[in-house]
Amino acid sequence: MKRIESTQNALVKHWKKLVTTRKEREKTGEFIVEGFHLVEEALKNKDQIVQMIVREGVDLPLLWETDNVMIVEVTETIAKELAETETSQGVFAHCKQLEVKLEAKQNWRKVLLVDAVQDPGNIGTMIRTADAAGIDGVVLGKGCADAYNPKTLRSAQGSHFHIPVIRGELAEWIEDLQDSGVKVYGTALQDAIEYTEVEHSGSFALIVGNEGSGIHPQLLDKTDQNVIIPIFGQAESLNVAVATGILLYQFVK
Repeated sequence: MKRIESTQNALVKHWKKLVTTRKEREKTGEFIVEGFHLVEEALKNKDQIVQMIVREGVDLPLLWETDNVMIVEVTETIAKELAETETSQGVFAHCKQLEVKLEAKQNWRKVLLVDAVQDPGNIGTMIRTADAAGIDGVVLGKGCADAYNPKTLRSAQGSHFHIPVIRGELAEWIEDLQDSGVKVYGTALQDAIEYTEVEHSGSFALIVGNEGSGIHPQLLDKTDQNVIIPIFGQAESLNVAVATGILLYQFVK
């Protein structure tokens, strides 16, 4: 087991940048997860793990299969540098972002498209929900929070290791999906039908939009059909992640 004691170590500085800056995550295609649950999920996909980081004095579960996984022990001071939670469990995984090959993306038939959703908690919840609903992949368009932001990762609860999450140009995705025979549904008030009226075909793409302004009009112009979730009480609207969950489970019936 390797041990690092200095906060000035180059690897520690790299880890810190992965935790704190989107630029570093995008440049390297790497990210850090924190806590026993997320690290355990990462261990189910060992090919994505660069190394595990363990605070001195922390014992790893005996049932964890850590063969061929590099483990680095760090001091409490270094662990505090990396921790994003108030009561850190002292275990982290330095991971590679999942790469999705072109031919795999071309076979997606159940897709969640996300337009400019800015809250990382919402993004993480939608990724987790898409995973639970059996969606093939999630595409984050311009203006979305980073998929690998620490808050996004915590909200997704390990679903980054189960379902492809990529960045993409949504207008191009809509056209490509429609060319492949996949209907694209938007969420809007105008020219919309109730979501329960959608005919199930086994394939679909759903676009959800910004918390305040919804989906960009240019994207709505490209949809096959817009849908609406009726409001029966006095709330003005539903949280975008909640609405996404309702629609995905309706569409995958």
